[in-house]
Amino acid sequence: MLFLEPGAAALALAVAVALAVDLRLGEPPARLHPVVWIGRYLAWAGRRIAPVAGAAREGGAAELRRFAGGAAAWCCGAAAVTALAWWLQRLVAPWPPLLGALALGLLLKPLLAWRLLRTEVQAVEAALAVSLPQGRAVLARLVSRDVSALSAREVRESAIESLAENLNDSLVAPLFWFALLGLPGAALYRFANTADAMWGYPGAYGGRDWRWAGKWAARADDALSWLPARLTAGLLLAVAGADRRRAAPGALRREAGRTPSPNSGWPMAAMALLLDTRLSKPGLYVLHAAGRPAQAGDIGRAAALAARVALAATGAAALALGTRPLWERFA
Repeated sequence: MLFLEPGAAALALAVAVALAVDLRLGEPPARLHPVVWIGRYLAWAGRRIAPVAGAAREGGAAELRRFAGGAAAWCCGAAAVTALAWWLQRLVAPWPPLLGALALGLLLKPLLAWRLLRTEVQAVEAALAVSLPQGRAVLARLVSRDVSALSAREVRESAIESLAENLNDSLVAPLFWFALLGLPGAALYRFANTADAMWGYPGAYGGRDWRWAGKWAARADDALSWLPARLTAGLLLAVAGADRRRAAPGALRREAGRTPSPNSGWPMAAMALLLDTRLSKPGLYVLHAAGRPAQAGDIGRAAALAARVALAATGAAALALGTRPLWERFA
């Protein structure tokens, strides 16, 4: 086999181990966290490929060099991460099945972050119960936008949007790529998503201009997230029970298209329709404009829906790996 050397049962069990460890223990220490290592590389490379914001505008040739530099730095980092993940998967492949599944699940866990996402989003509502400034402060840990002028309703909307978007980025998409290409696939996706979060801006961010240096990272994440984002929306509908009647395919497609992102609109639109809640980003889009304003309790309802998706996605990935129908073509 090309990527999936361990047995199908070990791969399927590894998915369950990863989610169980995530729910029980949360994130590993920063010094041991591969996503932290990825972030350090991206920060180091970013200082070398992106010009300081506000510098004199560069010509076409310089912009092309910025783009090429960003693409090269991305490809080097992605190759290193994928190769390391492939080597680690090969290393545990000969181990006894249960031990191999445990090891592979522990290696997969840092590429998932469901418990952290749920905890941070629920903390927004708890902070709002104390004061609006505290709610804004907690929300600022989740989003990159300016939150200083948001109302309580807008803070709740932003938290629900972040939960829906990151449900894909932090759980469904890594599981999808693990089911398709094993640990190298999940590691590649996590690298691409982290690079998009740090580099994928259409203008200035963090004191640097990413218009060209971050363009490759943004498009790569769009490509790798395209199908998982739609699967996340589909899973939200599948676990919603009777509430799914509000999210007809036409309505979901229409609302998802209101966001500038080709992907994040899908889980956000599904969440808005299922909760019957209006979600918006001031000046950019409004999802389900006919919905009611976000209220206390909506974050909890959204988290409950997302928890069901986490279990469904884990089960689907384990089933796909256990039945192994796709892998025959790689034999």
